[in-house]
Amino acid sequence: MLIKTPARSDLSEAQTTPETAYVSRRSVIRGLGAGLGGLLMSGGAVGMDLFGSDKQASGSAPRKPLQFSPQKPAPDLVLTPEAKVTNHNNFYEFGTGKTDPAENSQGLKIEPWTLTVEGEVEKPGTVDVWKLMSDIGLEERIYRMRCVEAWSMVIPWVGFELGKFLQRFQPTSRAKYVAFQTLYDPEQIPGQRNRYIGGGVDYPYVEGLRMDEAMHPLTILSVGLYGKTLPPQNGAPIRLVVPWKYGFKGIKSIVKIQLVEKMPPTSWNKLAPNEYGFYANVNPDVDHPRWSQASERYIGPGGLFSVKRQETLPFNGYGDEVASLYKNMDLRKFY
Repeated sequence: MLIKTPARSDLSEAQTTPETAYVSRRSVIRGLGAGLGGLLMSGGAVGMDLFGSDKQASGSAPRKPLQFSPQKPAPDLVLTPEAKVTNHNNFYEFGTGKTDPAENSQGLKIEPWTLTVEGEVEKPGTVDVWKLMSDIGLEERIYRMRCVEAWSMVIPWVGFELGKFLQRFQPTSRAKYVAFQTLYDPEQIPGQRNRYIGGGVDYPYVEGLRMDEAMHPLTILSVGLYGKTLPPQNGAPIRLVVPWKYGFKGIKSIVKIQLVEKMPPTSWNKLAPNEYGFYANVNPDVDHPRWSQASERYIGPGGLFSVKRQETLPFNGYGDEVASLYKNMDLRKFY
C-alpha cells in the first residue's frame, strides 16, 4: 500500500471547502464592455444563499461512486462543503450566474464520452473516458482552488496525473505546449448557441499549458469530487485541474488534447488579453485591472456570514513545488 506524505501545500479535510459552495462567476461576459472575466467551474444543483447552501437540490444528474486512493488531509485546510462546490460555479456555456450551471447543465449527455489525443505524439489515439476511469488508477487530491474573481475553496478532487496520461501517447521533442478543447454541441449547450447566455465567449472553449506545466505532478485530469463522478456543472466527465493557477485555466468537459509547437490560443485571453494572460498563475502582487488580488473570500462551511477573508498566497500556496518552473521570468509581464 502506498502511503503519501503530505507536502506543505496539501490540504486536510478539515480545511476543505464544503461541496455546496463551489459554483459561480458570471459578470465578465454579461458586461463585456465592463470587462469582467470568466472562469469555468461546475458542480451539483442545490438551493443556495449567496455562496450556496449545504442542501443538495433535487433533480441533479446522478453521480457514481469512484474507486480511488484517498489523500490524507493536511492539518490546516478545511474542505468546502460539497453542496457549495457544486452550486457556486463558473461554466459560462450554461449561463453567467453562479447557480446557472447547476440549473442548466443537468441534461448534458456525458455517456458515452471519448477523449482524443493528437498532434506532436508518436501514438495519437482516442480513449473511452468511462473505461479509463476504471483502468487508470485514481487518486484523491485535496487542492486549494482560487478564482480570478478573488474567491476560493478547498476541494477533494479525484483523478490522475495529466503527465502520466500524456506519456501513453509518446510526445515528440517538438511538443512544447498542450492545447485543450471542450465539447462543442450547441443543441445541448445553450451558451454556445446564444452569445448573450454564454457571456460573449468564442466557443468552443479552449485552454493551454506549457509542456513542463502539463507534466508537473500537481497537474491532474479530474473525473470526480467528493468521491463521486463529476456533476455536469463541474465539468463532467473529465476536466483539468492546475492548483497554482486561477480557476479559469481548469477547462471542463474536455474532448480533445493536442500537443503543439507554438503557444495555443486560450478563450479568456482572446476575449480580454489585457485582463487574462496565458499563464494565469495566482499572484497577490499583480492585481486584476478592476480589483485587487491581495486577498480572497474563502468559501467554507457555514452560512453567508461565515465567509472568511484571507490573504492570497503566491502560486496559491504551491510555490515550493512550482516556482522553479518560472525562474528568471517576469511574472508581471507573463501574467
